[in-house]
Amino acid sequence: MSESEYPEKTCTADRLVRHPMMVKQVVGGTKRRQRRNGVYVYPGERFPIGEKTAECVALFQQTLGEIDDNAAILEGFPSLAAYKGFILKMHKGMEWDDSAKAWVHEFKLID
Repeated sequence: MSESEYPEKTCTADRLVRHPMMVKQVVGGTKRRQRRNGVYVYPGERFPIGEKTAECVALFQQTLGEIDDNAAILEGFPSLAAYKGFILKMHKGMEWDDSAKAWVHEFKLID
């Protein structure tokens, strides 16, 4: 997809990965995806994470029900249960709705 085929950004790239634990995981190479309700970066776009630079390599929508253990590992968690627990703790009052969609930002470190 070209940039024009994606929706308009809802936030800036510097807000994609903000939690200190997650920044550490990205820099350490154990986190390669971040889900958000909107689009923060487009494929090919580079952005800073900690002292490193990352590049978005894929952007797609996925429902929460499509997340499995492998997807959770790419998010930096050992299992879907651990990922789900963290998300529900971070977003007080949120209910896990398998049909809810999120934008998956996949990235790689380039330096």
